[in-house]
Amino acid sequence: MFDFVRKHTRIMQFLLFLLIFPSFVLFGVEGYSRMNEKGEAVAKIDGVGILQSEWDFAHKQEIDRVRAQAPNIDVKLLDTPDARYRTLERLVRDKVLAAAAEKSRLTVSDAQLSRTLAAEPAIASLRRADGTMDMARYQQLLAAQGMSPEMFEAKVRGDLSARQVLSGILDTGFSSASVADKTLSAYFERRSVQVALFKPTDFLSRIFPTASDLEAFHKAHEDQFQAPEEASVEYVVLDMDAVMRTVTANDADLKTYYEQNAVAMAGQEQRRASHILINASKDASALDKQKAKAKADELQQVAKKTPAIFADLARKNSQDTSSAVNGGDLDFFGRGAMVKAFEDATFAMKVGDVSEVVESEFGYHVIKLTDIKSPKVKSFDEMKPELEAVVKKQLAQKKFAEAADTFTNMVYEQADSLKPVAEKLKLEVKTVAGLVRNPKPGEKGVLANPKFLNAVFSPESVEKKRNTEAVEIGTNQMVSARITKYAPAHTQALETVKDRVRDRFLAERGAELAKTEGAAKLAAWKANPASASYPAAVTVSRDEPQKLPIQVIDAALRADPGNMPVEMGVDLGAAGYAVLKIVKPVPRDAPVAEAAKQERLQYTRQWTAAENLAYYEVLKQQFKVRILAPKPGVATDKSS
Repeated sequence: MFDFVRKHTRIMQFLLFLLIFPSFVLFGVEGYSRMNEKGEAVAKIDGVGILQSEWDFAHKQEIDRVRAQAPNIDVKLLDTPDARYRTLERLVRDKVLAAAAEKSRLTVSDAQLSRTLAAEPAIASLRRADGTMDMARYQQLLAAQGMSPEMFEAKVRGDLSARQVLSGILDTGFSSASVADKTLSAYFERRSVQVALFKPTDFLSRIFPTASDLEAFHKAHEDQFQAPEEASVEYVVLDMDAVMRTVTANDADLKTYYEQNAVAMAGQEQRRASHILINASKDASALDKQKAKAKADELQQVAKKTPAIFADLARKNSQDTSSAVNGGDLDFFGRGAMVKAFEDATFAMKVGDVSEVVESEFGYHVIKLTDIKSPKVKSFDEMKPELEAVVKKQLAQKKFAEAADTFTNMVYEQADSLKPVAEKLKLEVKTVAGLVRNPKPGEKGVLANPKFLNAVFSPESVEKKRNTEAVEIGTNQMVSARITKYAPAHTQALETVKDRVRDRFLAERGAELAKTEGAAKLAAWKANPASASYPAAVTVSRDEPQKLPIQVIDAALRADPGNMPVEMGVDLGAAGYAVLKIVKPVPRDAPVAEAAKQERLQYTRQWTAAENLAYYEVLKQQFKVRILAPKPGVATDKSS
């Protein structure tokens, strides 16, 4: 057949054309693009799917956002199954609100968009002194986030429109003082109770387990004595450090970079100034500001005439106490270190000049420029070590994408060994024994990464002992592993876990005896109240549980206040049993006026939040929301 293909190339080309062209006519190029979209739907809103790739991207953005705010946070805390699922829920919520906004035709005016953008600190900082926007820097800021100005502004419009969907509830939350007070009084109501606790530990001296008891317990509770599946694994990690070890920077590259960046690498010009500050805060009265300005004008005229006495004027008159003792000296500083008005004035002066009065958010300044430190451009030889580090990093960043493709392809194509990819990319093949699906306490790095562990213990990896796919576990960090030895989960032998079996047998039997004893005491004390031996009464409430178990507090507060005193038993599970006598209700002490006001405000907020949540649930039903991805720890029926 292959001979036929080779001999009749033109005929085959024509046949392929006939097969492929109708597909483009019927489905279009867009249809082919859709076929290449990665991942299955993890949720649906009005029949429109959210793809796995979209979820992955949203979660990556969430991790990047948190890491930007807290650079030292452990990334593995952000990439747990629970954290990923919360990202999906937020993504679904955003989509639902966007759909509701579109259906309700909620729009955002250009003026509203402008006000919102102007209030964004990162964007406000891009305005020039004349109030105009530095569009070049604006575009650079957005490009770093993978967006154009049009994309960003469309996103902000969408967010504002979606916000309007819930604003009708959030902005109109209300509850009357009488309703709030009644609800809060009921919630914080107290009970006078007497509680006799029967703890399992009090009955351990009565329990004498035999060998047959322990054997039977072990057999009946095999699920409690499971050894987890574990594997011996070899793995390779591709990261930026590994790529950098293979990169060299020649002198030609270094000299080119030096010529292009020497001035920038030399640093900023720095200036040294002294100032006299007369305080005038933003919210000061017009009269106070006028007085402060007059004082500053007077000092400026004196300093202008006699610059040599500037330091003495600052010591005696400046209200910036930290610099006044040093004659107003602020030491050297570069651009961006001072408020804009102060900076602009200082960098427009010559050494020895005294400025006009400069107004800032702190008040009125008189400034004297005392020195200028110009950046020194170092020679090529002086900067060579620094240049080499920078250029190597840049080369490695360019090479990493190529190395990542090679890594991904080789671990898949040569799936029975990691040595070929390790030799090709000069990586170290590492080994670990006793690896388990759930990270051991204190484990960090690759061996604690959930994505890596899920790949290692996937069915294909376990059954066929092939290389895992290339797993991205961080920025510029990929890993692949191969199981060399595997032990499935199994019940540990009684001899191995005998002490644990005995402890759990004693705990279970102790709880049973505690419940039996407690129930017997309750019946006896009800039949003969004089024989009851309750401890002294204590007053309990939800905010003052008196260290009693939550089950006891719930039982006490649920009891009918019109039917007291009343006795009851409370099963505490593994903690034993409680016999409870609820003596009487105890009214709540009336809070002071300010505390009552704050409680009502908090109640209104919680009530509004509940209404908001209820409305969102209505929207989910309206837009037929289905989350198809299973919730961690919960089996999900995708057909529902």
